[in-house]
Amino acid sequence: MDQSVVIQETLAEGEYCLQAVQGMLCEGDSRQSRLLGLVRYRLEHGGQEHALFLYTHRRMAITGDDVSLDQIVPVSRDFTLEEVSPDGEIYILGSDVTVQLDTAELSLVFQLPFGSQTRMFLHEVARACPGLDSATRDPEFLWLSRHRCAKPEPELELPTPLGCNSAPGTWPGCATIGGGDSNFDGLRPNGKGLPMDQNSSDQDKPESLQPRQNKSKSQINDMVRSSTITVSDKAHILSMQKFGLRDTIVKSHLLQKEEDYTYIQNFRFFVGTYNVNGQSPKECLRPWLSEGIEAPDIYCVGFQELDLSKEAFFFHDTPKEEEWFKAVSEGLHPDAKYAKVKLIRLVGIMLLLYVKQEHAAYISEVEAETGNKGGVAIRFQFHNTSICVVNSHLAAHTEENARRNQDYKDICSRMQFYQLDPSLPPLTITSTSDVILWLGDLNYRIENMDVEKVKKLIEEKDFQTLYEYDQVQMATWWTLHFSEKCRAPAWCDRILWKGKNITQLSYQSHMALKTSDHKPVHSLFDIGVRVINDELYRKTLEKIVRSLDKMENANIPSVSLSKREFCFQNVKYMQLQVESFTIHNGQVPCHFEFINKPDEESYCKQWLNANPSRGFLLPDSHIEIELELFVNKSTATKLNSGEDKIEDILVLHLDRGKDYFLPVSGNYLPSCFGSPIHTLCYMREPILDLPLETISKLTLMPIQTEGNRSQLERPLEIPKELWIMVDYLYRNAVQQEDLFQQPGLRSEFEHIRDYLDTGMTDNLSASNHSVAEALLLFLESLPEPVICYSAYHNCLECSGNYTASKQVISTLPTFHNNVFKYLMAFLQELLKNSAKNHLDENIL
Repeated sequence: MDQSVVIQETLAEGEYCLQAVQGMLCEGDSRQSRLLGLVRYRLEHGGQEHALFLYTHRRMAITGDDVSLDQIVPVSRDFTLEEVSPDGEIYILGSDVTVQLDTAELSLVFQLPFGSQTRMFLHEVARACPGLDSATRDPEFLWLSRHRCAKPEPELELPTPLGCNSAPGTWPGCATIGGGDSNFDGLRPNGKGLPMDQNSSDQDKPESLQPRQNKSKSQINDMVRSSTITVSDKAHILSMQKFGLRDTIVKSHLLQKEEDYTYIQNFRFFVGTYNVNGQSPKECLRPWLSEGIEAPDIYCVGFQELDLSKEAFFFHDTPKEEEWFKAVSEGLHPDAKYAKVKLIRLVGIMLLLYVKQEHAAYISEVEAETGNKGGVAIRFQFHNTSICVVNSHLAAHTEENARRNQDYKDICSRMQFYQLDPSLPPLTITSTSDVILWLGDLNYRIENMDVEKVKKLIEEKDFQTLYEYDQVQMATWWTLHFSEKCRAPAWCDRILWKGKNITQLSYQSHMALKTSDHKPVHSLFDIGVRVINDELYRKTLEKIVRSLDKMENANIPSVSLSKREFCFQNVKYMQLQVESFTIHNGQVPCHFEFINKPDEESYCKQWLNANPSRGFLLPDSHIEIELELFVNKSTATKLNSGEDKIEDILVLHLDRGKDYFLPVSGNYLPSCFGSPIHTLCYMREPILDLPLETISKLTLMPIQTEGNRSQLERPLEIPKELWIMVDYLYRNAVQQEDLFQQPGLRSEFEHIRDYLDTGMTDNLSASNHSVAEALLLFLESLPEPVICYSAYHNCLECSGNYTASKQVISTLPTFHNNVFKYLMAFLQELLKNSAKNHLDENIL
């Protein structure tokens, strides 16, 4: 677990624990466990100082009561922390990391576990070192005086290693500062040694990593309040800067030989889902979570419609989160102690992950992500198996099957889990996850079958026939769960799974719980997880390292490309085009990367992307690269005006090898999306019927053209494209429920775009929601918004005064003024029908 949360409980105001790691203090043959925390203190004059806090602990540290401050080491100019090789030991990649801490007053040796937690800790310590700049004032560490008499509990007193509490100038039973000198002047730097990194830490920790407010011990119930567990996955070799090509090869070989040093062990997973309909917990959840089953090793519990209030959509916090979290915590199996690994919530969707306390050390790489399509997910590593748990609430109603399918695809494609190494591409739900558990109110139904027929088949237990009419048409057999309503029974609350070595033991609903109109559902699984045999792992690692020692790396890497020129024809606004090619590697392992050209900030133009943009190739291996071209609001205007073209040159660079130059060309079909309002008003014909020179001239035309109308064709009052969409909505959608709140379909947006750009003679054929979304995308794509940027400040100042607001609007350019009045008239029509469309001023 990330024990910086535990250390934070022991700190004073103004002190913040950036990172923590648990290790062993080594003195001769003696090994004593210590918790190391890097603490930052912000000074009044704006600077900051750092110190290492060392703690003893009597058990796995869960709260601040479990640790006792033993020693403080200021991070001064003479502070160094370097990785060393123990005497007589051969360095083996992936083994524990031995580091030596030196200051003018003391020298300590620690053994830290190999993994991401240690890497992050060492990285933060390196950033915290003051550096050698003589212009920077020397740290004084006056804030550390408050800790000098922080006495530990008597039962925690351990034998003190030489050079720690036995240093001169310290008092027995008190925390030692530095080497023990009681005079703070003795802590001033003297220039001894070189720090790990000369860059000063001047960046705050991301907001998402800030610790939560402390809860009372009765609320905690000895649960781990943390989102990250200590890494134990030795097979996950990290790409630290001190490593390089060699260790990337080691990582690749270890992954290939995983079966040589791992074995399959079954663990019991409880997966539960509950749509609580905005209610607070009114009954004990043990009938759902723990009765009649053995204590699971891992709990994955999801909720939907946690809070249906309007406030839940605007504010992050909701009291329902704490209420249901407490109810779940109290309902877990009483025969085991559980640690909370992660809680993630998006509006009314919440997902909780718990693990048995004895398994907590084997959970690693915990990442949580929320999507904008009604889903949240937690991805983590358990031993050597990657697991992704998804909780989603898909679109309701039988006829919305297509939208449910699209929501599912969006969740899969848009949710990304960023890796600890920022140079590595993010992971998706389906990529590199060994096990996927998907739960929630999925809203898939039995369709094309009347109510009585469905009930009859249920009574006859003819599930195979029902399965044939199931919208989701899963590939795995499930026990059906239905809710009794007037319409056809709906199999909405589901638990799905994908992966190897998975056995489903039970799957049932709990009809006795009456809090919601939905019933909680749970499924028990035995999941085979790959567990590392330490001895076999070490032997495999040594064998790989020995084989790599024999490799000759002097040759220059060389690759062949299946394609070197790329042409994208008829590129359209917000329509993805993809061209691919294959890199075939020769006999030498190599890193490849697309690099920036001179004086350019990126390796490609904004509308282009290479996936992956960097990577590693083993000998005689290959990889497929996809070049993705996508024009959006930020790039469309310059392509319309001709200031930019679909032209670029990619530079593919091989580490220690040559560069390959890949030209990219194509043509862009101008669109009303991304065109200025006044430009469209002067286009009486569809944009694709005009010559490119005319489009360029009109796009580059200054916004104030009223005084020069004699030289141009008589303009329209508003863009015809805007009129077409608003008129369509006025005629068809003024009474449409959830207008502007429910997204449209991608295929229909493309049809609407082509209709506007080409001036099709047929009637516009699309759903109301798709036209509404196209209207919003059109307004969002305007390079100068309806209310011009120059008028923003005045608009905000007089937003509460109708007369003053009217005066500001009157100063807008003529075409912008017309569009504003036209849109306001349309919104007024929508409000006249608010009884049916449920729209109000706040929503609009």
